Amino acid sequence: MTVVGVLGAGQLGRMLALAGYPLGLRFAFFDENPEAPAGHLGALTVASWDDRAALDAFANTVDLVTYEFENVPVAAAEQLAEHVPVFPPPGALHVAQDRLKEKNLFRDLDIETAQFAPVDTRDDLDRAVAAIGFPSVLKTRMQGYDGKGQRVLRREADLDPAFVAIGGSPLILEAFVPFERELSILAARSRTGETAYWPLVENVHRDGILRLSIAPALGAEGALADAAAAISARTLEALDYVGVLAIELFQHEGRLLANEMAPRVHNSGHWTIEGAKTSQFENHLRAILGLPLGATDAIGVSAMVNLIGETPDPSALLGIEGAHLHLYGKPARPGRKLGHVTLVEPARETLGSALAQVATFVAEPTLKR
Repeated sequence: MTVVGVLGAGQLGRMLALAGYPLGLRFAFFDENPEAPAGHLGALTVASWDDRAALDAFANTVDLVTYEFENVPVAAAEQLAEHVPVFPPPGALHVAQDRLKEKNLFRDLDIETAQFAPVDTRDDLDRAVAAIGFPSVLKTRMQGYDGKGQRVLRREADLDPAFVAIGGSPLILEAFVPFERELSILAARSRTGETAYWPLVENVHRDGILRLSIAPALGAEGALADAAAAISARTLEALDYVGVLAIELFQHEGRLLANEMAPRVHNSGHWTIEGAKTSQFENHLRAILGLPLGATDAIGVSAMVNLIGETPDPSALLGIEGAHLHLYGKPARPGRKLGHVTLVEPARETLGSALAQVATFVAEPTLKR
């Protein structure tokens, strides 16, 4: 029986295991947190990422390795790759961990992005602002997620406070994009080179955290879908990628600008569990095992609502016809993703009605659309 090793044992690892058990797979997880929720679904090694002996021992218990978050130290992935196959390749992890490397890759592939510049010193920030202007966004190059490590700059007076707040690490300044909407494209590429793309997803964020995803995105067919798939295809090929890759996009004046990529299964793809013929989690596993990829067509129209900081009464949510509730087994705290609920409807009109019912139990103004 094949044992899949997963670096990280959060909710994404948990959902990978849930998708893999029907395929006859077993799972082992490596994480620094002894309370990580995927530990309920497989053997959990608790050790530091720089514990070489623990990593070697972990490699001896698995047949291949993947990861469920992109802040796994590249050195840990490279060490494991000396013993077992690691997918996506550590090189993809290396690029995706650094916003500057990521943006440079997009530029090298002729994929449009917001204007950007590296910032290492306070003088660099002045030069970058002179070139890019206001408004702009100052970000840490590494370790930022869910809106952390970012400051919006609107005037000269914002520069000093922003640099003091996050200037202790390498930074990047990006032009602020007045986008019409945020989209994401999820794709899977197998060890055999086979690729598959899910429909474009529209995403709504607040405070940097994803709150709502709708798939397929309204009007996201034809040329727009083709453009997103081309962005994804170029990136997959350049990285010799294996697994699921998510690319977050801005739609602005009819163009798609690449924002960030995630070398893993992604929050904006959770709708695929019930809303697509094959989920992102199952296809990620198929891809890294070299199995044929499953169809990615949408089944109706889906909405995925994240449960942030607190969870409503499950009975209330499950009382909504067609609602699918996923709880991650994590203790509640402000800003933490504790679960999600997915709605799948045959038409957008009925989806709106179902979302309105969810909004009565989830204190989230972005649901009132």
